[in-house]
This record gives sequence, structure tokens and C-alpha cells, in this order.
Amino acid sequence: MTRLASLGSGSRGNGTLVHIGNELFLVDCGFTLKQTETRLARLDVKPAEISAVLVTHEHSDHISGVAAFAHKYALPVYASYGTLHSKAARKGSLVGRVINAHSPVQVGEVEVIPVVVPHDAREPIQFVFRHEQLRVGVISDLGHVTPHVISHFQSLNLLLMESNHDRDMLQRGRYPESVKRRIMGRFGHLSNEQAAQFLAEIAHPDLQVVVGHVSEENNHQDLLQETFAGFHNAVRHLEFATQHDGADWIIASQAATPYRAVSQAI
Repeated sequence: MTRLASLGSGSRGNGTLVHIGNELFLVDCGFTLKQTETRLARLDVKPAEISAVLVTHEHSDHISGVAAFAHKYALPVYASYGTLHSKAARKGSLVGRVINAHSPVQVGEVEVIPVVVPHDAREPIQFVFRHEQLRVGVISDLGHVTPHVISHFQSLNLLLMESNHDRDMLQRGRYPESVKRRIMGRFGHLSNEQAAQFLAEIAHPDLQVVVGHVSEENNHQDLLQETFAGFHNAVRHLEFATQHDGADWIIASQAATPYRAVSQAI
């Protein structure tokens, strides 16, 4: 069974589960140890069932809980060289295995494909998981969508993707101007409009989508519903993950989308 779920998604903590090819991955862990255990139990997952923890980058909402969780349950951690040598990782005593950001790594039966993204971290990557004809993608924390990203996120069965903010809400909001510029910049986060444009590039009738990393301060469910309304007929399934509840399991269609080799061009 190939499936995807969110422990919670937003600026106060992120964690995504990907179950593919008899391997169970946790992508990021921005929660306390107790919170992580509670959120996993809600999804009927025992920590010992997890094959590995993958870290996208060193920002606290993605990395803060990784070291404690991985240490308690003796789980391998994978991240880029830049992430593992960041100040946040060293401060948290995080120990992991380095992923070459430009080369796939094999974990059990699954090919894990790192995808370099534009974000204000030391060496940020996101992930595509492939087993036979099935592909699952997880992507957030990028300021703009590059051709490199689009090429790797084609022909997916399951996807968790960012739609962080509404630009008008952010511009009118209470954040300092420097923070607003960072979020809206080319190394910040995707707006609703940018996220919709990205999905339009990769949508197909068998794709199932969870939209996450939604700002509680600068976005709203009504705006998300409006932005993505047209995709309910373009993809098989679309839903929104929340900070508090995440998103329950979605299961890939048994009729796998034919896999197309992706370009390595950037």
C-alpha cells in the first residue's frame, strides 16, 4: 500500500508520513517528542515502524524534534550536508547520514530522490519517493518554482505541497516589513497563486493532493478553497492539511500513473 499523511503542517511544526514499497518515512519533525508520539498514534503508527527520518532543511518548524525522536527510537536520519552542518543541527546534536542533494539514495526497496529548492536555508532539499511505478512527492518551503522542481514532480501519484500565504493578507498583516519581504521573496514561501500555478503544471487525473504549510496568520480556508476550486476536476483528490490536525492517510490509486523519466536539467 502506498499512502501519505500529515502529522501537522504550518509554521509551528511540520511532519509528513510516506508509506511506499514496504518502507515508512517521516519527512521532517518540528514537534516535541511527546507531540510527535501523540500525532503518530492518531494515525495508528508506532515509531518503531518508521524506516528513516528525512530532513528537508534546518528551520525549527522542520528540524526541532528530529534529534530527540530519532535518538529514542534508534532511527536513521538523512539530510543534506548543509543541513547537517547548520547551526541548528549542531546545537540540537543531530547526527545523520549525508544525502548528496543531486543524487538519489536507495532505502530498502525505495528510491529517494532529493530535489534542490530555492529557500533561505543552507542546503534545502525536498523529496520524491519512487517504488516501481509509484511516485510520491513532498514539497514545501520554496520561494519560487523552478524548471528543476517541475521536472521532478511530474507523474506523481500522491503529493503534499505548500500553499503558504495570500499575498494581500500578508501585505496588510502585522508582520514586520523585513519578514514580509522574506516570505514573499524568491527564497521564501509559495503564495496561493504560485502554488496553484505549480499544481497546474503537474496535475493529472490520478494525482491525489494534500495542500499544507498554510499560514494561520496570513491565509484562510476560504481563500484556499477559492484558489484551488478548479482543481477538483483536474485531480483525483484534493484536501488541506492543518497545523493542529494535519491530514489523515490518503492511499494511492491501484492504477499507477505511468512513470516517465525526469530531466536532470536545472
